[in-house]
Amino acid sequence: MKSRRLWSWIVFGLGAAYFLLPLLATFIFSMQMRRGQLTFDAYMSVFADNRFQATFSYSLLCAVFAIIIGVVIVVPAAYFVRLRLQWLRPVMEFITLLPLIVPPIILVFGHIKLFNSSSILPLTNSTFGTDLLLTCGYVTLALPYMYRAIDTGLRTIDVQTLTEAATSLGSGPIRIMAQVIFPNIFVAVLSGAFLTFAIVIGEFVLASLLNRPAFGVYMQNIGANRAYEPSALAIISFALTWGAMGVIQLLDRFAPKQARKD
Repeated sequence: MKSRRLWSWIVFGLGAAYFLLPLLATFIFSMQMRRGQLTFDAYMSVFADNRFQATFSYSLLCAVFAIIIGVVIVVPAAYFVRLRLQWLRPVMEFITLLPLIVPPIILVFGHIKLFNSSSILPLTNSTFGTDLLLTCGYVTLALPYMYRAIDTGLRTIDVQTLTEAATSLGSGPIRIMAQVIFPNIFVAVLSGAFLTFAIVIGEFVLASLLNRPAFGVYMQNIGANRAYEPSALAIISFALTWGAMGVIQLLDRFAPKQARKD
């Protein structure tokens, strides 16, 4: 028994070292901007860069709108599928998995082909239209994670009973979703929101091909022209992503644990 536990710790240690040692090396390298000293000059240079502030703010705004659009689309769809259209669940599972199968480069080229200047809806002709197209692309990329987070939240509550009780008190579908269902799956929605945020902050392909000033494009451009700042940006991006994952784990403690039987 002790030997098994020892081997488990050895395997865990090797796995942790595989992931953490490159991160540690990157962090140490990012602090060597001054020869012979460990400083945070690279981080100060990044934070002082106006392009960092502009691109991060842009991606943050795109993430907020992608989260709002995703919630507005996914919550009603997942709710009605679980309430009245159980037979449609395999179809929904397949559709929401497509963004994991179709590469983002194919998605963005499809968007450009469909919404270019010669199409019926020329979104790429204006900055606002391109921003809208990029945000919708982010919604698509985050769809598998947003849908599964919300669907998991719906599994933990008795949707049928809550809906029948609210209907008997005179509530309509919109009021039921807004005042009964949504508060009960709020933690699940937040989990999907943080996953969407993590995807948007590091995304490069869509923003690059649509020529938008996103944070992922900025990181790539800095990586092509600087030495120490890219390492600092990598650590910052890692901290943002894992910070979002940590918040999800924290919120999971407050989520309902008793799942209903299908």
